[in-house]
Amino acid sequence: MARTYYDLPPLSALDAFEAAARHRSFKRAAGELNVTPAAVSHQIKGLETELGLVLFERHRRGVELNPEGAMLYAALERGFSQIGEAIAALRHQAEHRGVRIASTTALSYLWLTPRLARFWREFPNVRVTQELSDVEPEGARADLEIRYGHMSEDAGDCRLLFRDVMVPLASPAFAAEHPVTSVEELAKLPLIHLHSPEDVYTTWPVWFREVGYEGPLGDLLHLNNYIIALQAAQDGIGVVLGWREETRPMLESGALVPLMDLEAPAPREFYIRAATGASKQALLLRDWLVCAAEGA
Repeated sequence: MARTYYDLPPLSALDAFEAAARHRSFKRAAGELNVTPAAVSHQIKGLETELGLVLFERHRRGVELNPEGAMLYAALERGFSQIGEAIAALRHQAEHRGVRIASTTALSYLWLTPRLARFWREFPNVRVTQELSDVEPEGARADLEIRYGHMSEDAGDCRLLFRDVMVPLASPAFAAEHPVTSVEELAKLPLIHLHSPEDVYTTWPVWFREVGYEGPLGDLLHLNNYIIALQAAQDGIGVVLGWREETRPMLESGALVPLMDLEAPAPREFYIRAATGASKQALLLRDWLVCAAEGA
């Protein structure tokens, strides 16, 4: 048999021996391990050959440990018991460490945090920590990660949250002062341009091409932070290109209004990715957020 760092026989043989010794039966050990009695017998014979000792006294009605077998069983019982206690403690720690969820700052502010407030009212004992990035979520250490991208290209455990549309938004006062009825009129207004090194945001030129316009565009303010861009629009500075679902609270409160009934689909979707081995609490939050997104 192959040797290990601790110079032990194969764990499968020790596992079969421990079960057979505890049950005093190869048959009952086989039932517990979901193998055949012949497989258990084969493992134990191999173990006895490895040790150069007989471990059981075999009778018609079953088996009994001899002194050598009783010595090995006592050691295995202690070892397996300690391993079981350590595993239980680790599982308990994993289930009670809370959930870490990564997202962009903008998505957290506009979409995630309000929903987490509702989640905590339902599950007050689940501790959730947010890990935020102003560009793309740094989710390597997170249990869950909300991404804006092409979910079909992600090989992880992913669930769709929502697909959004992009609309031109401004403050009510700005909209009243600059009524527009055509895309050409919209293009002449002061536009708040949003940029990102990772090309996360849909830009005004891309949006206008999507709605069939490729003429000159108004220029005003260039920013790389979506929250600041939305605040600038609320302050009446100009027109911002906004995700309708993300900005729903601002639209419902009247802080921002669409300048015209014109929209283009966002090129990517918002989805949530669970890390390998995510805890039950993390999957609970993941499934809750998916349902919350469906109910909007």
